[in-house]
Amino acid sequence: MNWNTKITGFSDEIAPDLKTQVESFHRLGISHIEMRGVDGNNLIYHNDAKVREIKNYLDGNGITLSALGSPLGKIGITDDFAPHFQDFQRAVEIAHMMDTPYIRMFSFYLPAGSTPEEYEGPVFDRISKLVEYAGSQEVVLLHENEKGIYGEKAAECKKLMNEFYGTSFRCIFDFANYIQAGEDTLEAYHLLKPYISYIHVKDALKENGKVVPAGMGDGMLPEILSDLHQSGYQGFLSLEPHLFQFTGLSELEKTEHKSLVDAKPLSGFEAFSLAHSSLMHILNEL
Repeated sequence: MNWNTKITGFSDEIAPDLKTQVESFHRLGISHIEMRGVDGNNLIYHNDAKVREIKNYLDGNGITLSALGSPLGKIGITDDFAPHFQDFQRAVEIAHMMDTPYIRMFSFYLPAGSTPEEYEGPVFDRISKLVEYAGSQEVVLLHENEKGIYGEKAAECKKLMNEFYGTSFRCIFDFANYIQAGEDTLEAYHLLKPYISYIHVKDALKENGKVVPAGMGDGMLPEILSDLHQSGYQGFLSLEPHLFQFTGLSELEKTEHKSLVDAKPLSGFEAFSLAHSSLMHILNEL
């Protein structure tokens, strides 16, 4: 299948150090990284000298960044926003230094027992400030859903897109995250399809939320990836394995998911390689 898209991924799931991350991606034939943790810290918390060192190493090894896997928006909606906004401004600086327009972000954790409607005003106020600044700096915020934040479910993500979607604010679609939020991934996908500019590839089981290789869970990956391709999607497919407790495809087939409960740990490279081969199997089948 010929896709006008590229494979990338969270290389810190292989190892914390940059050298091992890059060597591992070379082994898998991947030339892009969605950089989150590297050499002991999230990329956005490194100083300029370290960022230049990382960039030079990536350039020298033919690797480019698909996005900054930042933790922006992963604070409580009632927490002080000012220092977080400073972190955001720093992330924008680093995005420019790393030659990527994309910054992954979230929409703030809600107090326990509250509803999204109760905090929609404060969430929208903060997001508006982030989007306005992103626009002035020519970067793109990629919003990801996650359990416990305002945009946990597709309906709230759609509200965010209705309000802010544009050149500076787009949608990440993550199959497993919607399953873990109790959502039907196909319904979530069709609701958010017009706004999707980036894909996180991980699958999960409805019965317990456990992450499994792409195509082995309830995320409807083959159906959705096929529809994306037919619709002309040209963005990234970013591997985020989360498979450290997975025994392998053969065990999954034998026990119908039961092996996931007491699975032995995989190495970082083994987990990432499994995630990569599972995705490639889907693309080849399509």
